[in-house]
Amino acid sequence: MLFYNIKLKEYSRRLRADMTDAEKLLWSKLRRKQLKGFQMYRQRIIGNYIVDFYCPKANLIIEIDGGQHYTGEGIKKDKIRDDYIKKQGIKVLRFSDKEVFGNINGVIEMIYENL
Repeated sequence: MLFYNIKLKEYSRRLRADMTDAEKLLWSKLRRKQLKGFQMYRQRIIGNYIVDFYCPKANLIIEIDGGQHYTGEGIKKDKIRDDYIKKQGIKVLRFSDKEVFGNINGVIEMIYENL
């Protein structure tokens, strides 16, 4: 079982209620076991982080990155976070929100190949 910071529970609930448009679009393609019958969870707590989407069966996390992830500070934080997650034995796939809007089929195909 993965460690998670219980103090983040309320915040993760808020994030589920206030998903970005890119997250909503991708979630519409991932929910209800639409890909290979794999269960996906959104805004899941892993350690001290909240990830956008998590598939425990495939040990896969999917992150949708907005503009703040491409700043110097954002890149640094994402690297620390990804290193922690990878040490837990979980693979991380990152997509920009522009990729989700402009090539949703390509994004879904990449996720499918990693399940």
